Amino acid sequence: MAKRLVIGITGATGSVYGLFLLRALKKVKGWETHLVLTDAGALNVWHELGMKRKEVEKLADRAYHPKDIGAPIASGSYLTEGMIIAPCSMKTLAAVAHAHADDLVSRAADVALKERRRLVVLPRETPLNLAHIRNMAAVTEMGAIVFPPLPAFYAKPKSLDDMVAHSAARVLDLFGIHSPNLARWQGIDG
Repeated sequence: MAKRLVIGITGATGSVYGLFLLRALKKVKGWETHLVLTDAGALNVWHELGMKRKEVEKLADRAYHPKDIGAPIASGSYLTEGMIIAPCSMKTLAAVAHAHADDLVSRAADVALKERRRLVVLPRETPLNLAHIRNMAAVTEMGAIVFPPLPAFYAKPKSLDDMVAHSAARVLDLFGIHSPNLARWQGIDG
């Protein structure tokens, strides 16, 4: 059986991170993706990348409507390796931090946390207010990994795609999916 990974794409800027993850996982044998694209996420994908919902959903093995709280990924009995929310809006982060599982993204994240599965959130907001910081602390205390998609300049990126690819590869590292193309820190003399 393939390993299942849930990908949530919400309404924060940076939809390119979610799409890069979906495309990268298509190339990894033995993994399948389960996508939830929120309505605000679909708006951002259109605005930032000119892609329609159906185009994004085709990148996943399975796609669910964001209000389908009866979907398989809404239950802990449905086995997954965990979930990545990329990008993660502050609204979604707040919903996860307070177990306000009123849509499929926040419910699937709640399932990942309650089942002690890996949850990685890529929050996209700046500057941060105190509520944002407290919500990041709350999800961290629950076991999630907060992974702001910040560029690693030691990798000497030549383009935005390089920066996105590096962050996405680091996120996939957290699930044991290691890219041979990832520029890894070797020390000053490395």
